[in-house]
Amino acid sequence: MIQQAGFMSVIGKSIHITGEVRSASALTIEGEITGPVACEGVSVTLAATATVNGDVIGGDITVFGRSSGQLIATDLVDVRAGAVVDGAIIAPRLILHDGARVNGLVDPKRVDAALSVMKFQQKKRDAS
Repeated sequence: MIQQAGFMSVIGKSIHITGEVRSASALTIEGEITGPVACEGVSVTLAATATVNGDVIGGDITVFGRSSGQLIATDLVDVRAGAVVDGAIIAPRLILHDGARVNGLVDPKRVDAALSVMKFQQKKRDAS
């Protein structure tokens, strides 16, 4: 598990974001995001109330809610009971709890390639 220096950001239940979210500190999402979430090297948690429609990048990603898009983790993706993931999971390690649902590919070997593609897409968005 990725360790942080005690900093964490929270996107609350009542918040709906359309666009890219980037964080250098651990991030807990309780609301809704439509767009990519980039938290390289830190933890990302999708709470039971969370809905993310876009790719998520993190050091480790824990899903209690809903995700539609790729989950790309450099360490671990943990999909908890009641969570729904529609999209690829790309991570060296995966924990899939009883009662969790994954509709997509699980690929532990493409992490570096997936991160490169996501960084390229970020640079394109930054340039426009």
